[in-house]
Amino acid sequence: MWRKTVIAPDTPIVKAIEIIDQAALQIALVVNEQAQLLGTVTDGDIRRAILKHVSLDEGVSKIMNANPRFVFREQSRENAILFMKNSKIRQIPIVDEELHLVGLEIADDLLHLPPRGNWVILMAGGLGQRLQPLTESCPKPLLKVGGKPLLETILESFIEQGFRKFYFSVNYKAEMIIEYFGDGSKWAVEIKYLYEKQRMGTAGAIGLLPNPPEEPLLLMNGDILTKINITQLLDFHKKNQADATICIKEQHSQIPYGVVTFDKNRLKRIEEKPVQRFFINAGLYVFNPDVLKYVPTGSFFDIPDLIKILLKNGKEIAVFPIREYWIDIGRFDDYEKANHEFSEVFG
Repeated sequence: MWRKTVIAPDTPIVKAIEIIDQAALQIALVVNEQAQLLGTVTDGDIRRAILKHVSLDEGVSKIMNANPRFVFREQSRENAILFMKNSKIRQIPIVDEELHLVGLEIADDLLHLPPRGNWVILMAGGLGQRLQPLTESCPKPLLKVGGKPLLETILESFIEQGFRKFYFSVNYKAEMIIEYFGDGSKWAVEIKYLYEKQRMGTAGAIGLLPNPPEEPLLLMNGDILTKINITQLLDFHKKNQADATICIKEQHSQIPYGVVTFDKNRLKRIEEKPVQRFFINAGLYVFNPDVLKYVPTGSFFDIPDLIKILLKNGKEIAVFPIREYWIDIGRFDDYEKANHEFSEVFG
């Protein structure tokens, strides 16, 4: 599989993303015409490029690690794995004495994911008003996308990445969600429920937790489909020593007119149909256990309210750009788009 990750330095970043996803090794290996290792491109390199607004049409040489760590093929596999553990890296290229790429070593923990101890809260209590009349008889989390309930796909995505402990916050047509998912035994996981007697906002359900978690808590809206790597998110959260991490997604919007810049009555510039780029809140968060003390019990409370309090108290809040597939199913066109793309993305 490692051969599928080999790319040239002028390979567009967008193509590197595709290669990293297809090979599922979380790395691309950059070589010259003589197959000598020039650098590596990881998921982290791509996310940093996104935050810097680097065009994805640029060559990977612009963002690659030009001084990658590697091992020689004469070294034993055990030494390579020990080196990875000591260096806290998950992949390492193997080269010969002339730095020709001859392989890639993968840490065993990538192949055998241990169960995660983190609790995951999936927000499933919304009214889904923008999807009426579909949601008049069915809560939005149970609407079928790709032939199965939206919330089931979200649940299975977390399960595939090693998570086993879940809370579902429920309100609108809660009995239908509880009847479908039960205690989670069908998926060999634990599912508990946070009952919202009234609408409690995007963060209010946190205040309903019966016991504080011991590890960072994941909170995700129950109407989002994404292929985000949660392990990388948690590693990012820990590495940045953050109290909270907010996932963000870059969006593009083209102005359909020529945009004029002027000073007083003098024209400075005219730009035809410019594209604006900005980041939106992607509806997925990581919170350290001590953050939960700022969430009131039993009252309406939104994530922006919590973030303002955390900033006021000097807490560290990191942002994690999602570069993988992501869609918020809040409107009919989003719902139709998700159904159209489902088999290609999740098949």
